[in-house]
Amino acid sequence: MLKREIRTVLGMMSGTSLDGVDAAILRTDGERIAGFGPTSYRPYSAAERAVLRAALGRWPGEGGVAEAAELVETAHYEVMLRFKGVELAGFHGQSLAHEPRGQGTHQAGDGAVLAHLAGYPVVWDFRSADVKLGGQGAPLAPFYHFALARHIGAEAPLVFLNLGGVGNLTWVDPRKPAPEEPGALLAFDTGPANAPLDDLCHARLGQPRDEGGALAATGAPDMQIVREFLQDAYFYRIPPKSLDRAFPGLAARVAHLPDSDALATLAECVAASVAAGFDHLPIPPARVLVCGGGRHNRDLMARLCAHIPCPVEPVERAGLDGDMIEAQAFAYLAMRVARGLPTSCPATTGVAASVGGGQISTP
Repeated sequence: MLKREIRTVLGMMSGTSLDGVDAAILRTDGERIAGFGPTSYRPYSAAERAVLRAALGRWPGEGGVAEAAELVETAHYEVMLRFKGVELAGFHGQSLAHEPRGQGTHQAGDGAVLAHLAGYPVVWDFRSADVKLGGQGAPLAPFYHFALARHIGAEAPLVFLNLGGVGNLTWVDPRKPAPEEPGALLAFDTGPANAPLDDLCHARLGQPRDEGGALAATGAPDMQIVREFLQDAYFYRIPPKSLDRAFPGLAARVAHLPDSDALATLAECVAASVAAGFDHLPIPPARVLVCGGGRHNRDLMARLCAHIPCPVEPVERAGLDGDMIEAQAFAYLAMRVARGLPTSCPATTGVAASVGGGQISTP
């Protein structure tokens, strides 16, 4: 177990949007952030995304999973070669299936393989321990969000909203002494984010995304679909709570709409579901800092601003890198695992008590 000292840690994240591998260096002792280092991004090709898409929803031993795992390991090792002076790495892997109340959670990729290839310790399998102890296994970035709130000098509760494939929200009270303290955090998945928008663009237009939300901005949302969507029982469940690739049936609801109206409807569903999540917050936040790819979608950001009664800003306004926060989070969590510190707690995943997830593989 490592002592409390600042280390150079590499974090790597491949999210549900299947766009590629984000990687970032963080200087940390697992409690405070001492500094940010270089970052890198390794996109998945169209052929690689097809392999990963074919394995979604599958478990170890099922068809296509071994191929997906090998692809994930290869892509991450390519990224690891770009960094020097790394003492420890956090490797999330690629989520293929997530059923915390069913079969468990499955992230493709073996951290032991990467540790052997890279020649330094790798922390991985962050979610399984939390799930085994009754938690949702997600979201895991909230402990890092707490550290970020302290790092930027926040003095009042605020929200970090990550818009990846799925949307997730962390309410942070930076006045608390530690993330596992009661009342310091509340975290949960809000609903869909980029995944249904990107899926529609892929299926209908042969494009990875609606760049900047330009096409959605020309459409009109079908508000009846939005209202019906918001009746889903998920939005009434008390957090913490989590999703896999959220609401796969949403695509069928907009299938009859023109492209622009379908995208506008999906974007409105995303914004409305985030707003619905605010009903669960202990205290209204002073601001919302948005990270993840969704913050580049100007149409979606405008819809969020219309729904949420406080400033909604990209995290860059706070001097942070919104593309790399999740990668940095797994660097931070890796250091916490190496020090034997908790990585989740009842208010973030619903686990019975604070727990440290992840296993450490050495070369």
